[in-house]
Amino acid sequence: MRAVGIVLAGGNSKRMKELSNKRAIAAMPMAGSYRSIDFVLSNMTNSHIQKVAVFTQYNSRSLNEHLSSSKWWDFGRKHGGMYVFTPTITAQSNDWYRGTADAIYQNLQFLKNCHEPYVVIAAGDGIYKLDYNKVLEYHIEKKADITVVCTNTPENEDSTRFGVLEVNGDGRITQFDEKPMVAESGTISCGIYVVRRRQLIELIERCAAEDRYDFVRDVLVRYKSLKRIYAYRLDSYWSNIASVGSYYRTNMDFLKKDIRTYFFRSYPEIYTKVEDLPPAKYNPGSDVRNSLVSSGCILNGSIENSVLFRKVYVGNHCVIKNSIILNDVYIGDNTVIENCIVESRDTIRANTTHIGQPDDIKIVIEKNERYII
Repeated sequence: MRAVGIVLAGGNSKRMKELSNKRAIAAMPMAGSYRSIDFVLSNMTNSHIQKVAVFTQYNSRSLNEHLSSSKWWDFGRKHGGMYVFTPTITAQSNDWYRGTADAIYQNLQFLKNCHEPYVVIAAGDGIYKLDYNKVLEYHIEKKADITVVCTNTPENEDSTRFGVLEVNGDGRITQFDEKPMVAESGTISCGIYVVRRRQLIELIERCAAEDRYDFVRDVLVRYKSLKRIYAYRLDSYWSNIASVGSYYRTNMDFLKKDIRTYFFRSYPEIYTKVEDLPPAKYNPGSDVRNSLVSSGCILNGSIENSVLFRKVYVGNHCVIKNSIILNDVYIGDNTVIENCIVESRDTIRANTTHIGQPDDIKIVIEKNERYII
């Protein structure tokens, strides 16, 4: 593909509450064995984009470890590759990324050294499948300056969390409001953009000269009447996980057979970093129904409508319903967990009960005595 990829993975969201205390949103575990960023990286490699830059910043340790090798996503190693950029002190700048436009500006030399004519920019917290070649073909056909991938607001989502668009009959964006107080349209931005590389460099340099830092507000919104900005509609599954509610609902969606088939049984595939773990072990007395159970788990209790990530131990006579158990959690005997998200590396004491509500998911974080020295 005649494009270079940029993944914006440095952000944080207060809507994630305690879940983002020790990891970036792009590093959030998804669907049992994946991370959020795996979906955009898989879309990049499946679209034959060989050169990808990932911009990380907030709580980036676990994300950087996950991205330690490009082999899992098979990016080009002789012609291309994956590059991870964090904020760097230079003679010209000693700031953190102050926004998405500033993140691109601080790494603008990367774009200037590229030879691909186009750039695909995508957020690291979107769960979807998309062939970016189709977006690029649409972009060229419309002779657009910028193309924004959009979709209808997912069920149970608040449109005011996103950029809200209004589109005319030709597909051109006539109105763009970033996180408005009141949404006047049901069409929202997916945080995916296609733009000509030289034009992007020019726009970003102009933003920097005017002390503007946000790509959406200072490029898309500001230039919506001056540039030809078009909308490409995504009609397949798409979800953004930047809130506790949406993160929970997205993981629960993977308990539906059609969603699992779409992502994991149909071409193209979703790739992730593989860990060398034994298969899940179901001991006598365990009862598992409609749940995702990952490798390395040992199960003894009753589990229903739940997602268990890697290396989870469930004790005797436990009852787990409608919950997400993140990596490396030890759950003691006779524990009841319902409508909860249990943070990774937790030790849940025996004979305890944690119950949330379907519309108010409880985040369980226990003092982890296994790791105290």
